[in-house]
Amino acid sequence: MKEKIKDYVGWAIVFALVVVSVSAWMYVGSYAKQIDPASMRTFSVSADGKVVSIPDVATFTFSVITEGGKNLGELQKQNVEKVNTAIAFVKENKIADKDIKTEQYSVEPRYEYANCGLYMGKTCPPPTIVGYTVRQSVLVKVRDFEKAGDIISGVVEKGANSVSQLQFTIDDPTKILADARKQAIEKAREKAEQIADAAGFSVGKLISIDEGGYYPTPMYRNAKVTNEAYGMGGADVSAPSIQPGSEEVTASVTLRYEIK
Repeated sequence: MKEKIKDYVGWAIVFALVVVSVSAWMYVGSYAKQIDPASMRTFSVSADGKVVSIPDVATFTFSVITEGGKNLGELQKQNVEKVNTAIAFVKENKIADKDIKTEQYSVEPRYEYANCGLYMGKTCPPPTIVGYTVRQSVLVKVRDFEKAGDIISGVVEKGANSVSQLQFTIDDPTKILADARKQAIEKAREKAEQIADAAGFSVGKLISIDEGGYYPTPMYRNAKVTNEAYGMGGADVSAPSIQPGSEEVTASVTLRYEIK
């Protein structure tokens, strides 16, 4: 009887060891796949999703450039007064403070160079400063396209020297990007099924998703408007016609699947 019990115990121990070994082997294999998806047979597909939408925001930059002699303080005062006047006009047209941003302010010297050279046996004196140029640029975001043309021409009448970089874009592309991403994923899934069917295997579980980002294509317009003599007055400026057109938002994804 004791011998039979020993046999049973022995077989139970052997069985337990076999179960433990198989479980450990399965666990290691599963763990290896989790930490290293490349250890499985996989394949990847990429696709783009594109959504065309109508821009809801127009942005442009106006600049005031003031040139003069060595009285830098006076030049800065003139420049600031014109910029402030143009900004006040913009605000009068219901443009919020958050949509007005100073992008550049610079002071640059203007030099005069002597007309001489070493070939005449002379050494040229260093260039001398004869005056300064003060430049200030302001970015404006317009949400009402019906006002955009009048605002562009109006800032020039108020003293801006030029208006450039008129751009139409989508202020919050989150929803449009989500639609483009969904479209990209659906295309990638279809491509994966087509590849698997052509290669004679089945698509397994999804291993990973990599998003390549989104790529909005902004629409630019030729809206460079200048007045006479750096905006010193006297020019009649007509309001340009504003046509926002459309904007294409592209999302890119890469899906990796297990081969089964």
